[in-house]
Amino acid sequence: MIALVRFQVAGYVRSLRILHPLIVVVLIVALVLIQGPGGPDAAGLAVGTFGDVAAFMVPIGAWAARALLDTQPDEQRLLTATAARRPSMPTWAGLLAAYSVNLFLGVVALTVPLIQAIQAGSPGGAILAGCALYLLAAVPATLVGAWTSRALIPAPGLSVLALLSAVTALVLLGIGRFAWLSVPVIEWLRAAHGGPGEFTSSFPSIALHLALWSAVVGAAYVATTRHRL
Repeated sequence: MIALVRFQVAGYVRSLRILHPLIVVVLIVALVLIQGPGGPDAAGLAVGTFGDVAAFMVPIGAWAARALLDTQPDEQRLLTATAARRPSMPTWAGLLAAYSVNLFLGVVALTVPLIQAIQAGSPGGAILAGCALYLLAAVPATLVGAWTSRALIPAPGLSVLALLSAVTALVLLGIGRFAWLSVPVIEWLRAAHGGPGEFTSSFPSIALHLALWSAVVGAAYVATTRHRL
């Protein structure tokens, strides 16, 4: 499993596809996040930034995951599936590789907000919740990218359209009464900008929502991919 994860990450890095989402993240940090919160409510604004980062990293993480999973040629993917000890091993390795890349992108995106939150005197519990939120939010981002990868949608144009549609649908579902079907982006944005206390108290329910959504969608993806190999 570790060897397969390393193999896929190395291929993604050597192909230079990692530069696409990385450049976007660096630009967001340089143009938006580097300014930092100010004023008497700097501590609360700094906590709100964690929610913002997790939100804009969902589409970027989905894009990065899809690109990583599409880096491996179809023939090589089939050979890997044939040589694997278990049919589901290549699928899990791909998801772990994509999640690892998204964690790296998250480190790049969160470093500046983390430093700013510490300097602003934000509560430690809220800072930890902000970091944990990204660890959890990166899972559905990875799964959305995986569902739109070439293994399930061979046509590149349809794959891109499916990715954009999936991200848009998640946002729209989160606004209405069917929010429980979506990734709780709107919920964590409201909590994060409601203040450190509200964010910390709301985090357990948000984390549970993310965990349940990821478990259901992830299990469906693994089952679907295994039948297609």
